[in-house]
Amino acid sequence: MILFRGHDRDLEILLVHPGGPFFAKRDEGVWSIPKGEAMPGEDLLKRAKIEFQEELGIPPRGDFIALGSILQKGGKAVHAWAVEGELPPGFQLRSNSFTMEWPPRSGIRQVFPEVDRAEFFGVKDARRKINPAQGELIERLLARQR
Repeated sequence: MILFRGHDRDLEILLVHPGGPFFAKRDEGVWSIPKGEAMPGEDLLKRAKIEFQEELGIPPRGDFIALGSILQKGGKAVHAWAVEGELPPGFQLRSNSFTMEWPPRSGIRQVFPEVDRAEFFGVKDARRKINPAQGELIERLLARQR
């Protein structure tokens, strides 16, 4: 789900940074749209709304624009919609978490947030920051805005 605000040259896109130790020091090319995995036969828009809420802690609201699907490098299909809106005043990120062994082979299990940051970026910066396969979704949104 892409949350966006503004239009044309002032368009800004909300991206999320993955939590956990693998991405802690990485920036360009690792940000993402809020997304998750759907079960076979599941309503994809409904799943996108659930994942948005799980990763940000707020439900998406508005008129949803279908952006179609893309295939990421690892083979994961991402089905996306865009919605115009703002984060609420005083927004504080509340993401789901996951548990993993860290450091590797230490036997220590730690909890990390699925998402550790959420920020609006202008189109130029969003293109640099987003997972390269998801960049096509930005282009589709821009085409719809023209």
